[in-house]
Amino acid sequence: MNERTARDVVLMRAIETADAKREILSEDDRVYASRSARELAHWQAAEGKSEPRLDHFLGQRAELILKRLAERTPAFAAFRQRRSVLPLLAVLLPIVGFVAGAGLDRIGNPHRVDLLSAPLLLILGWNLLVYLALIVWALVPSKTTGWASPRLLRRLSVGKAALPRKLPAPLAAGIAQYVTDWSQLTAKLTHLRLARTIHFAAATFALGAIASLYARGVLTQYAAGWESTFLAAPQVHALLSFLFAPALAVFPLQGFSLADVQALHFVQEPSPAGGARWVHLYAATLLLLVVLPRLVLAVVSALRARRIAHRFPLDLGQPYYRLLADRVGASGPAVLRVIPYSFTVDEARHKGLAAVATMVLGEQAQLMLRPSCAYGEEPKELLRDARLDDPDVAITAVLFNLAATPERENHGAFLDYLARNTPRGIAVLLDESGLVERGAGQGGFDNRVVERVALWHEFCRYHHTRATVVDLLHPERHPLDLGNGLAVSGAA
Repeated sequence: MNERTARDVVLMRAIETADAKREILSEDDRVYASRSARELAHWQAAEGKSEPRLDHFLGQRAELILKRLAERTPAFAAFRQRRSVLPLLAVLLPIVGFVAGAGLDRIGNPHRVDLLSAPLLLILGWNLLVYLALIVWALVPSKTTGWASPRLLRRLSVGKAALPRKLPAPLAAGIAQYVTDWSQLTAKLTHLRLARTIHFAAATFALGAIASLYARGVLTQYAAGWESTFLAAPQVHALLSFLFAPALAVFPLQGFSLADVQALHFVQEPSPAGGARWVHLYAATLLLLVVLPRLVLAVVSALRARRIAHRFPLDLGQPYYRLLADRVGASGPAVLRVIPYSFTVDEARHKGLAAVATMVLGEQAQLMLRPSCAYGEEPKELLRDARLDDPDVAITAVLFNLAATPERENHGAFLDYLARNTPRGIAVLLDESGLVERGAGQGGFDNRVVERVALWHEFCRYHHTRATVVDLLHPERHPLDLGNGLAVSGAA
């Protein structure tokens, strides 16, 4: 699945999930899109003499649904036309860099080559610092995307944050969720594209400085020399020897001695002799230390970005996609893994969990019920034999009894551990069946249930998860589907 298809699929998922009450997409719309997409996917597979693929089906379905929404809502059509400013930056920044580099020598004396030119030394020093920072960044593991802030990456990825006016509420909610999801999914890709642009702009900046040095040398006779309040000729000679060592080692350029440096002190009469030598040395040094490394870094970033854009890493094992795939017969059985916490699951509730798995992941869904985790035990010990990154498990869900009172040091610690160690995120199931059995018929019981549910929701939000209420004795009381599915936290 390429980037464009993935973007449409993520937008479709956000809208369908937000439209739980079928206000903007009727059931007929969804069934029609699924049926047409399946036929198109089969036709494409037949053309390519291959098996129908889930990504083809999802791409076709997303295109049909988004096209229909755009026809019905002009504001949504305008939103789909929004484009990131990153392609424009990729063209403008290198041009600005070249022009700025070409104008650099006007900062100093345009009629002489200063051996201790502050602007040129600043270019070299800055780029060497950047290389050092990149090496450190590569060696230090981090989950962040580097120097670019999440806000900047989000703006570059999805454009301005303001939503179009005159959108139906479910559509506005879906777009808002899409903006969040897509900016997270594309953070690495956007960062690579931004890095490519900046590396290329840095290279053109140095090229502009080199071009300016030579262009001005054609029309002006440079007077080469140096001056300093604190440095003597031997120190300047040592500094220049270190600075120009790469250029002298690679290119057949004329070197210099201490006597040459001493003779170019500006306290003496400036001499035009040797100006070209120092222009060549500076140009070669900029080429070796700035232009070539920056171009290499830009090409590497571009190739990595291109690979991601062509094979976008969208996790099709998530519940939404697995349920769609099950409905069109495009995938095998998906697994719902349930981890009860201080909760004994009897046979009736086991059947209820199987029904929940079917609602969430389709008819082929399989239930994996783990032994109940004891109250107060260390999560790491309790789950030491559980492979939380198992790719065959579509959803990992924690099962709590709604009748229990959530405790930060027990329930919260358990949630935190699972959220940290489960790549696909976790779902939280709150079973109300026990509480309902115990309090049915009591006055004010409904209000107590509402208060308890609100307490658990707030508790789960505090631990960066989202809870879903189920009744394992009567699963039909809380139906789950594409528009009202199981809330999974930690996975975009």
